[in-house]
Amino acid sequence: MSIKLKVCGLRDTENLYDISKLPIDYLGFIYYAQSKRFVGNDFLRPELKNQKTVGVFVNNSEPEILDQLSKNNLQLIQLHGSESPAFCESLRKSIPVIKAFGVDEAFDFEILNDYIDCSDYFLFDTKTPDYGGSGIKFNHHILNDYKHDKPFFLSGGIDFDDVEEILTMNLTNLHAIDINSKFEISPGLKNINKIEQLTDLMIKYK
Repeated sequence: MSIKLKVCGLRDTENLYDISKLPIDYLGFIYYAQSKRFVGNDFLRPELKNQKTVGVFVNNSEPEILDQLSKNNLQLIQLHGSESPAFCESLRKSIPVIKAFGVDEAFDFEILNDYIDCSDYFLFDTKTPDYGGSGIKFNHHILNDYKHDKPFFLSGGIDFDDVEEILTMNLTNLHAIDINSKFEISPGLKNINKIEQLTDLMIKYK
């Protein structure tokens, strides 16, 4: 199975249209008010034909998430906070769930066990005091210790050169690479040319 690409932190409509023309699999929209890429509670995304849409939430209530799901016809949700397995399980009745985890050198893969049956994907990001968007990467070789069958997204300060390294690592069950801050002109505004170069690179590995 080829590794897919997710572009996260979108909110500019014209920029979004340009991005949607590229061979990208997932587009992420952040509904976390403290993020520099927060789309706002009244954001209505344009219709997209080629990509799956992901709503990124951090410790929101279930009604808040379901409201945005309804408004924007989201196809997946990414839970990036301290959401419990029971919370994930409840939402998974309505929509596929990506559960995110912050990773550092001391990351304990045992914490994933409780989330195996209540999520569709995991996402591994760099552990920081905030909830993603730090632009800091972690040591991807830590993921050689990942032994589950659950497919995962890989995030956390990934730049162009990192992608080439990741694609040669043969990480078991890596489903998608998730890019954000390193492919931006400013927060929420993506560098189309750089992302186009990245999609060209990834096609070579498919």
